[in-house]
Amino acid sequence: MSRPIVAVSTIADSTMHNRLALEDPEIIANRQTWLAKQGIALDDTTRVQVSYEDGENFCRYREATELDKGVGMRGLAPIVDDALVTTQPGHALFLPIADCIAATFYDPDNQVLMLSHLGRHSLEQRGGYKSAMYLCEQYGSKPENLQIWLSPAAGKNTYPIFKLNNMGLKEALYAQLANAGVSHNHINDMPVDTVTSLEYYSHSAYLRGDKSTDGRFAMVAMIPL
Repeated sequence: MSRPIVAVSTIADSTMHNRLALEDPEIIANRQTWLAKQGIALDDTTRVQVSYEDGENFCRYREATELDKGVGMRGLAPIVDDALVTTQPGHALFLPIADCIAATFYDPDNQVLMLSHLGRHSLEQRGGYKSAMYLCEQYGSKPENLQIWLSPAAGKNTYPIFKLNNMGLKEALYAQLANAGVSHNHINDMPVDTVTSLEYYSHSAYLRGDKSTDGRFAMVAMIPL
């Protein structure tokens, strides 16, 4: 079975995003260096541009085209999305995070790849279920064939979701994926709590004063050439 390239950076790779300085040359260099280690070029990559300021919908999905290559990697991405999809080998998708879940969805039968941002806001709107269903409805994917990769994220004990009966981010996502028909055995998880881990950035830990740097690590995913 074919599989995509999926990688997650750590604090050792330096921060991958600064929302207050989107064109920071140091951030761009960090991205370029880390992506090169994965065999991926910066200008063949599109960043998922997440925003909490553009309304109440946190389940916005679209396909990234050839014209999107490089978009958001050296500055602001012009379109806000909560997930991007590609069917093109060699077109990488990139998502900086720091507590939320980055989830790669891959349909090996139809060669479709999605990189989805799944935080509290999107999970409250069943973003895990909707991500899977988007691939099924738009690309003919079968949920039982989907392969999933999950990044480290804030744990249940450190970041419960009040509106979801205090479920953790991963707990809520697993339930939504099961409801969509995704096989538990097809979920490749990195069960690390970013709030307490020394290897990953955590925005919530930074706000509490438990971590000194408000950085972002990243997930990248690509269908290989």
